[in-house]
Amino acid sequence: MTRVAVVDIGSNSTRLLVADVGPDGQVSEVDRRSTVTRLGEGVDARRVLGDAPRERVFAVLEGYAAAIAEHGASATTAVMTSAVRDASNGDEFAAAVRERYRLEGRTLSGDEEARLTYRGATAARTPAPGERLLVIDIGGGSTELVIGERGDVAFHLSTQVGVVRHSERHLHSDPPTPEELAALSDDAGPALAAALPQADRERVTAAVAVAGTATQCAGIDLGFAPADVEGHRLSLPTLEAMLERLAALPLDERRKVPGLDPNRAPTIIAGVVVLIRTLAAFGLGEVEVSDRDLLWGAALELASAG
Repeated sequence: MTRVAVVDIGSNSTRLLVADVGPDGQVSEVDRRSTVTRLGEGVDARRVLGDAPRERVFAVLEGYAAAIAEHGASATTAVMTSAVRDASNGDEFAAAVRERYRLEGRTLSGDEEARLTYRGATAARTPAPGERLLVIDIGGGSTELVIGERGDVAFHLSTQVGVVRHSERHLHSDPPTPEELAALSDDAGPALAAALPQADRERVTAAVAVAGTATQCAGIDLGFAPADVEGHRLSLPTLEAMLERLAALPLDERRKVPGLDPNRAPTIIAGVVVLIRTLAAFGLGEVEVSDRDLLWGAALELASAG
């Protein structure tokens, strides 16, 4: 059994997983945390990580570093994704993470992010016979789409569609206007559909969605924030009704929606739009939600490297 700690520094949130990984690849979570830090704030327009977003991340990493030390992890890593990839000062930020918090931080390519996400999402899942699975990871600055068969990745790509990026581009009113919602959908939809040919999209038979948007949608659907949403299913009509409900609420009211983390209220509308347009692009009527994502994939890789 190997105890590992993984920090995921994303465009919208900074997350921690401390877990025991067995020789058979079984993952037992010891500590899991997520804090909305909005590192990607302004990156789409300025291509630079701002001072305030960086300081928010550093403040959270102080607490995470203390937790990692307390739990006695034998191997640690920090992975950084879209915001750090896209920013001109991303390398400087990654170096600061390594030096200040003794985390072997690395910026993942889109391909690496997709591979680790798929590994995490399918780690404890038994595929149906003949299943061609799509894993959807909607992030703050990018959306990863990974297609696999029999547990192996067949195709993967990273799109420049993200909840922070597209909220900043299109949602300027509170609540957003129908025209703003249409502009966001018209921006995200074609980018997702163009990711691969229609014939390949039509071969997908099932989808699993991971990360904040998916787990928050599960909580909203249930009406409370459960400790575990693994396997919860969301139909396309459910998501469309959810979008209509959320888009009608000003931000202060959206923060009070049962099952929704108040800190994710500013970007949840964009997240639901992206999830709906992804399912539509692949001709799917529902999606399965999973808590097992990039963090799990990175934990498994870190343990196997040791």
